[in-house]
Amino acid sequence: MTDDLRIGVIGLGLRASIADAAHRPGRGSVVAAVADTDPAVRAGVPERYEGAAAVGDYRRLLEDPALDAVIVATPDDTHEAIACDALSAGKAAFVEKPLGITTEQCDEILRTAYKTGTRLYVGHNMRHMGVVRTMRDLIARGDIGEPKTVWVRHFVSYGGDYYFKDWHADRRRTTGLLLQKAAHDIDVVHWLAGGYTSRVNALGDLMVYGDLPRRAPDTPRPDGWLKEFDWPPTARKDLHHVVDVEDVSVMNMRLDNGVIAAYQQCHFSPDYFRNYTVIGTEGRLENFGDRPGDEIRVWNTGPSGYRADADAVHRVPAADGSHGGADGRIIDEFCRFVREGGVTDTSPVAARMSVAAGELATRSLRDGGTPYDVPPLDADLVRYFDTGQTTA
Repeated sequence: MTDDLRIGVIGLGLRASIADAAHRPGRGSVVAAVADTDPAVRAGVPERYEGAAAVGDYRRLLEDPALDAVIVATPDDTHEAIACDALSAGKAAFVEKPLGITTEQCDEILRTAYKTGTRLYVGHNMRHMGVVRTMRDLIARGDIGEPKTVWVRHFVSYGGDYYFKDWHADRRRTTGLLLQKAAHDIDVVHWLAGGYTSRVNALGDLMVYGDLPRRAPDTPRPDGWLKEFDWPPTARKDLHHVVDVEDVSVMNMRLDNGVIAAYQQCHFSPDYFRNYTVIGTEGRLENFGDRPGDEIRVWNTGPSGYRADADAVHRVPAADGSHGGADGRIIDEFCRFVREGGVTDTSPVAARMSVAAGELATRSLRDGGTPYDVPPLDADLVRYFDTGQTTA
C-alpha cells in the first residue's frame, strides 16, 4: 500500500459515517482536515480523527496542497458551489448524493469536472449495498429473463424525524423528498433496468406533517432528536419552521429502453425498508428486507396462483459497517479512483439522471400529475464520464 490518501471533509453532519469510513490510518486513507460551520463539530474533530485540522471555511481546505481529495457532505443546495470550487482547485471530489437539487446544478458540476479534468465521484452508496448488488447479479445472469418493469415501495418510518425536523423539510434546500430521498432508488431502478428515465409523472401530498407543531426559526433541534422517536406520527412535534415538501408520493417512469417503472414513498409508515420488485420475461424477483441476512426471492416457474415459497431464495450477504457495509466499499472505490482513475460502479451521469427524473417528478406532482420529458445530457459529457473521465 502506498501512503494514505489525505482527505478533507466538508460538512461533518448527518453523513459523518462516510467520513468515518474514510478514516483508516495505514489502510489507504485518512481524514486530515474537516471544514464545518458549527463550532461544536469543529471542537470534536481532533479527538475523532487524530491529527486532523478543523476550520470553519471550506476554502481553506481547497488551498491546502497536502490534501489529495475532498468529501462534500453539506446540505444538498450547497453541492453545486462547493463541488465546482473543489474541482476548479484541482481536488478530486466525492459529492454526496443527490449531486444537486436541479438538473442544471448537476450539469454545471459535470461541465466543471470536464473542463478542469479533475476527478468527480458521486456518493450513491446503494450501488454497493448487498441487496442491490445481489439483485443486479441475478438479473444479469438471466434468472428472470429480460427485465421489463420495476416497482419500488419505500417505507420511511423515521421520516418525520429524519426529514421534517431540519432543512430537508424546506423545498428551497432540497426541491422535494421525491428528489432528495428518492435519488438513491431512482438510481437503483436505472441500474437494475439498464436504462434512464425519459418520461415521468407523479402525484403526492403533504398529508400528515403539514399541521404538526413546529419550532420557531433559529431554534435548535431538541436533544436526542435522532435517538428518541415519537409514535404515532401525529404525535411528533418540534418540526422545522418550514415544512413544504410532500410526505407521500407516487412516481411513474418510462425508461429510454422501454422499461416501465414505479416508485412510491411514505414518511409515516410504521416500518423502514425498501421493497423492490423486478419482473422480466421469464420471472420475478423481490426482496424481503434490505439488510444483511434478509431474503431475495425469485419465482421463475408458472403460471400459478399465490405462493409464498419461491423457486429460489438468496440471502443478502453478511457485511460490517454502516449502510450494510456500503460506506466502506464506496470509500474503497473512491480511493482507487483517486489513485488510478478508470470506470467506477457509481456514475456521475447516472447521478445526474436520477436528479433530473426526481426534479421533473416533483414538478409533475405539484402540477396535478402532468407528464414531463427528461432532458438528455450533452453527448460529449456522457462519453467523458462513461469512459472513466478521460479524453484519450
